[in-house]
Amino acid sequence: MEDSEEKKSKIFILRTTANREEQVMDFVTSNATKKGMEIYSVIKPHGMRGYVFIEAQSHAEAEQAAFNVPYARGVLPKQVDYSEIDHMLEESKKVEMNIKKNDIVEIISGPFKRENAKVTRIDQTKEEVVLELLEAAVPIPITVKMDTVKVIRREGQEEKLAK
Repeated sequence: MEDSEEKKSKIFILRTTANREEQVMDFVTSNATKKGMEIYSVIKPHGMRGYVFIEAQSHAEAEQAAFNVPYARGVLPKQVDYSEIDHMLEESKKVEMNIKKNDIVEIISGPFKRENAKVTRIDQTKEEVVLELLEAAVPIPITVKMDTVKVIRREGQEEKLAK
């Protein structure tokens, strides 16, 4: 990191109810986005339950993002150095987002393997897609990981991508 960096982010620890880290992360992220706060990342540490790391401009920003969040128990007063937590972080490669809403996809693994479905929603943060099976009598939404489907037809395209 260079000296020319005007704003240096800090890492704070938010205590949470065990096994509710994902929900707390979603709430904190949505809070920060709605209020336009200086929150740079929200991280669930690998192998550590009941805590979430918040990278923010200041302690006040981290507390404000966690304010009134269900299952959040409070931001610890001390700032954490990155070197103390880097062993808990796991680098994840980003899945290419080539799936769009209303695409027709084929499920390539899992219990619905070889079924065709229509994409109704995409959750890029969790890398999941919500699908409706095409051959189902009643359209029931199912959620699967993005890497378990492949696009076979785009909306507005006829059978160009298929077979």
